[in-house]
Amino acid sequence: MKTSMLTRISLARAAFAAVSSAAFGAAAAAAPARYNLQTPVTTIADQIYSLHNMMLVICALIFVAVFSVMFYSIWKHRKSKGAVAANFHENTTVEIVWTVIPFIIIIVMALPATKTVVAMKDTSNSDLTIKVTGYQWKWGYDYIRGEGEGISFLSQLATPRAQIEGGEAKSPTYLLDVTEPLVVPVDRKVRIITTANDVIHAWWIPAFGVKQDAIPGFARDTWFRAEKIGTYYGQCAELCGKDHAFMPIAVNVVSAADYTAWVDKRKKTMAALADDPNKSWTAPELIARGEKVYQANCQACHQANGQGVAGAFPALAGSKVVASTPDQIQIMLSGKNAMPSWKALSDVELAAVATYTKNSFGNKAGEVQPAEFRAARK
Repeated sequence: MKTSMLTRISLARAAFAAVSSAAFGAAAAAAPARYNLQTPVTTIADQIYSLHNMMLVICALIFVAVFSVMFYSIWKHRKSKGAVAANFHENTTVEIVWTVIPFIIIIVMALPATKTVVAMKDTSNSDLTIKVTGYQWKWGYDYIRGEGEGISFLSQLATPRAQIEGGEAKSPTYLLDVTEPLVVPVDRKVRIITTANDVIHAWWIPAFGVKQDAIPGFARDTWFRAEKIGTYYGQCAELCGKDHAFMPIAVNVVSAADYTAWVDKRKKTMAALADDPNKSWTAPELIARGEKVYQANCQACHQANGQGVAGAFPALAGSKVVASTPDQIQIMLSGKNAMPSWKALSDVELAAVATYTKNSFGNKAGEVQPAEFRAARK
């Protein structure tokens, strides 16, 4: 089956190249590298690429046929030669022809397209299941089934905004590099379950042929099986807010052995970082830890100076909510307006960032212990 599919893809690519060359000349030869779809690395992406090329060929042939007949008719039956308009009114043959031909064209397009769509929806028998949660403006990944189960982390743009907006030289992937890429094994079926914490997002990897909306309150799924080791990039494909352009996706496809090693290392790191919520932390410890949590999760909205964004995100400097520990805990756990719930963070992380904000930006409002967040969750 795979061999026949590759054969059809090769024929479609060859046909497309021939039509493009005839229609657009030598300049078309360079077009696929810059303007065509990304090189597919999954069977579904291969099928989508084949369909894309087939549709282009059909459209090009229809274009050439229709305009050839039209220009020939204009030239051959022009008034200066004394041509008289033909009358095709209620001509049964013509009616049948212009009904049957479009029907055949639609069937030729619809059958392979339907087969691909059905295959895209078949998420059964997956080797790995990962829940992907969209946040403004980052991605949360939770490995919920298969090797790596229990691993969880957040992924966001790694390039500092100051560097993006500055004039210094930038790497080709400066808007795609992330702090924590998703890691999956090669040639394994990976089921992706998408949802969102705030607004609609979309998890989109062109090279995988995957685009699935992430909708608050709903769980939707898709899948892929990457057949080539490498790093593949995507982006949020729904307009989700002011930092929509800075919500990239990176997926590292590695060998089975490397994936096992990554899982082992990741779980050891998680165990080493596991915090005791019953420990009574000192204010300096919480503030030092909280600064890192703030930079990773809060700074994009509330800004590095805690002044927020007028009309969108409230300032933390001089905030009555920050000064009131119960109010601050409630909002951090439940969210409010554009502020998402941060229940995904540990009690220690929440207590640390709460203490950091209480003692930064000119605030002097004491500290919060992890036990207070643990009690508030109940």
